[in-house]
Amino acid sequence: MPVVVDPDSSTLSELLTALPPGGHGMDSTEKLAAWLDNRPDEYVAVIGPGVDLAVALEICETLRFTRPTVSVVVVRDHVDTDVLTKAMHAGVRDVVPGTDLAAISGAVERAYQLWIALRGPGGVARQGRIAAVFSPKGGVGKTTAAVNLALALADRGARQVCLVDLDLAFGDVAITLQLFPSHSIEHAVGSEEALDFRLLEPMLTRHEDSLMVLAAPSTPDARDRITPTLVARTLRVLAENFDFVVVDTAPAFDELTLTALDETDECVMVATLDVPTLKNVKVALETMDALGIAQGHRHLLLNRADDEVGISAEKVEAILGLEIAAQVATSVEIAAATNAGRPIVAAKPEHGSSTQFVQLAARLAGTSAPGHPASPTTSNASEEPRDERRFFRRRR
Repeated sequence: MPVVVDPDSSTLSELLTALPPGGHGMDSTEKLAAWLDNRPDEYVAVIGPGVDLAVALEICETLRFTRPTVSVVVVRDHVDTDVLTKAMHAGVRDVVPGTDLAAISGAVERAYQLWIALRGPGGVARQGRIAAVFSPKGGVGKTTAAVNLALALADRGARQVCLVDLDLAFGDVAITLQLFPSHSIEHAVGSEEALDFRLLEPMLTRHEDSLMVLAAPSTPDARDRITPTLVARTLRVLAENFDFVVVDTAPAFDELTLTALDETDECVMVATLDVPTLKNVKVALETMDALGIAQGHRHLLLNRADDEVGISAEKVEAILGLEIAAQVATSVEIAAATNAGRPIVAAKPEHGSSTQFVQLAARLAGTSAPGHPASPTTSNASEEPRDERRFFRRRR
């Protein structure tokens, strides 16, 4: 669905009339980043004259390598040789004057025809999103968070979601869901170079709530046979076949976990309200900063968030320098649901903790949770979420 960006509302409204029905408008490139992150089938971005030319060209330079199927149409008040030369070098698909709405419509149509041609007979490769659930400290409820987040993302089959257990020595995803898998990621060892979904699919185990699971090995020693190459290849293949891949990582910065984090699009950091955990999480965030992992795409999940412990949410945000995305209070019902093999999101969708996981899932998916509408952007169709993430982020 075509999208147009311009900070001036009147210009934006005028440009939208040149787009096909269903086109969307937004007033900043940060919102464009969020839009493209959550729409793998987008085919054109129209950059209005209100966006600085250098910014427009930088966007095009980035998309040329990260999203080559997305055409960029640059609209300028004045088109001269200098503008055309710079645009050509940046890989802009078309440069058109802002007064010529017919030319803008034609450029968008050509972009669509190019997108169709690039898809080929079988269509373009699907590219889902990878969300890693991570904490540098064990015992904080990371697996419970990963399982419930995956169920919330699946939303009764609304999305195709795969949950990967990469706590390879002591993974608990299967037992948490009361699954008894006959295969695990261990059975892909040795097929790193040839691995595709045809080989990987038989290793997945289906959960009743429209969720597929790639289990951890049944014995800890299998971890030594799994290579970073296999982890990276597995996640990439799954991302091509699922809308979301949720990864439950090991509580350590080992080579396999770093590989998974390097592949991730969104990172959910799990923390509890105790000083040792907060210290470890802060060190982990600093390490991720140094490595350039998930910058601008980190979400803090505060588990067992009870006021009685003496550390407020505001103090946590100040210590970590990260906004809290979800808070899950201590609850006997969560443990009871987990022990029964029906995690809280599935067992009690109306529970307060379930609501937090659903809202976090909506945040990752770029949608709005029930009862929490997304903030609108200018559009001639439906409303879209406000997401102020940076346009230029670390990508695979």
